[in-house]
Amino acid sequence: MSAPIRSKRRTIADIKALKGVRPIVSLTAYTAPMAQFLDPHVDFLLVGDSLGMVLYGFETTLPVTLDLMIAHGAAVVRGSKAALVVVDMPFGSYQESREQAFRSAARIIAETGAQAVKLEGGEEMADTIRFMTERGVPVLGHVGLTPQLVNVFGGYKTQGRNQAQVAKIMADAAAVADAGAFGFVLEGTLEPVARDIAARAPVPVIGIGASPQCDGQVLVTEDMLGMFNEFQPRHVKRYAELGVEIGKAAAAYADEVKARTFPAIEHTFQPKA
Repeated sequence: MSAPIRSKRRTIADIKALKGVRPIVSLTAYTAPMAQFLDPHVDFLLVGDSLGMVLYGFETTLPVTLDLMIAHGAAVVRGSKAALVVVDMPFGSYQESREQAFRSAARIIAETGAQAVKLEGGEEMADTIRFMTERGVPVLGHVGLTPQLVNVFGGYKTQGRNQAQVAKIMADAAAVADAGAFGFVLEGTLEPVARDIAARAPVPVIGIGASPQCDGQVLVTEDMLGMFNEFQPRHVKRYAELGVEIGKAAAAYADEVKARTFPAIEHTFQPKA
């Protein structure tokens, strides 16, 4: 009897090799069940600190803790088989020093089983990225609109609207790649600027609110599934309206409970004859 075929989880090398071959597919996941649904369709799953807003109702990502990211990262690893798993490093877990960053990343990798971490920042984080990658921690960078700097930006504002911003994003992208990141997320950047960065970068550029010409795309899954009815960011395309369907299902359930049509006899446990 032959041994069962086990699906092989994608590696950093696999992701890097896709640049110039085909677009890289990524979505966020925060739980094991969602990871199971998404796993067959994506190249990597991002356990984003956006979970603070999506799951916990925070106004920003800033209150998210390292322990919280580790708990959700481990759940996503358990729920997936084939996709590479990247876990966000939350605000305050890496900015103090490169040593702090390595310790935080080492905890994430060891306690979750994820293959890489993601951190925000460009030139100012290049030395930290180099320190981490030289010690065996794969890093996905994040430049352009960086949500952890929402208070510095004065909100979630599109980047690349003037020459100073363009020059900074270009310099940040180059610095992150030169420091050893295997790729970087480019968020909230004017399309022509994002297109130019993707063409120049030696590593995969994963766009979100950037350009179709990026080497890959990532979206917050709950945005893509239409689970937030009150707001739809410009960069999001809704592929389903699950929020509406969940509301309909809850309403139908409530009506049946009130009418005593649920549970029916077939939903109960009866004594054996």
